[in-house]
Amino acid sequence: MMNQRNQMNQMNKFKGTVIVLKEGEDVNRALRRFKNKIEDLGTLKVLQSKEFYEKPTTERKRKKSAAKARWRKQLEKESLPKKMY
Repeated sequence: MMNQRNQMNQMNKFKGTVIVLKEGEDVNRALRRFKNKIEDLGTLKVLQSKEFYEKPTTERKRKKSAAKARWRKQLEKESLPKKMY
């Protein structure tokens, strides 16, 4: 119990995403947990989107084309299958 409390206090000192190695845990497994946690939080996507400046018109154009693609995909999924003859 005291060990867990000490670990929580140590974790509170750090900012950002933290993975604590469990006793006897492989480093590769912990790294995989870290990668999954980063992906779930969406940290990497935010970082990549802020890497370069994107003009507002370009951002609107990109979002509009993505919306069109989603709409086409939804229509395709809802439509009847093509005749197979």
